[in-house]
Amino acid sequence: MKKVLAFDIDQTLNVAKTPITPEIADLLQKCLEHFEICPISGQKFDQFLIQIVNQLKNPTPEQLKHLHLFVAQGTQYYRYENGDWKQIYNYPLTDEQVAKISQTIEQAARELGYWEEDKLQPGDEIIENRLSQVTFSALGQKAGTEAKYAWDPDHKKREAIVARCKELAPEFDYEIGGTTSINAITPGMNKVFGMTHLLEELNVQKEDVLYFGDMTQPGGNDYPVVQMGIDTITVRNHEDTAFALRGILGVL
Repeated sequence: MKKVLAFDIDQTLNVAKTPITPEIADLLQKCLEHFEICPISGQKFDQFLIQIVNQLKNPTPEQLKHLHLFVAQGTQYYRYENGDWKQIYNYPLTDEQVAKISQTIEQAARELGYWEEDKLQPGDEIIENRLSQVTFSALGQKAGTEAKYAWDPDHKKREAIVARCKELAPEFDYEIGGTTSINAITPGMNKVFGMTHLLEELNVQKEDVLYFGDMTQPGGNDYPVVQMGIDTITVRNHEDTAFALRGILGVL
């Protein structure tokens, strides 16, 4: 029997950049009674709280002890201790690396005609420093879901940006995620890093983990988990995840 259920967030637990549904929240809380639950995503810590933790219905401290937040592809890890979330580790980029990545992505997007700052909402930004990674979000974080889904449904725009970034700054890795995003990292700081630390922090083996993700194809930000040999369920959306979780809970 698996001990750990690990999840990508956008398109796996929710509609991109929105809170999880009450059904997903209920299923996750039921799973917390039986498994260690580990969301791992390129998002910031605050988004983990907004989209997942704050949507749980009156979680008990004991339940929250079994919820592990692997932020920025697992290069940051938070767990619940003494009534609050504690950062266990963080592996940030240097200021020089952040600047180089930001410049590279902007140049690539501008050259290809995909730099669309005129579509940003007030106070939003296209390139975001997430400490251990830099993330390009073509329409910003605040754009509507419909606009995000329509921007690059076949990933071709982001694949072109990634290809140009690799020419300009090959010392970094670039992964496609979500609906409009590219995560830029130093080599090795992808979900392999996060999942490896997950195994260490939870003292489990690969065969103890079941992973859910929507971007498991080569080049997707869930693909490194597949390459590790961790059992993976590929989902199209949070409805698929809910279906799978109902099945898991139904056989316990």
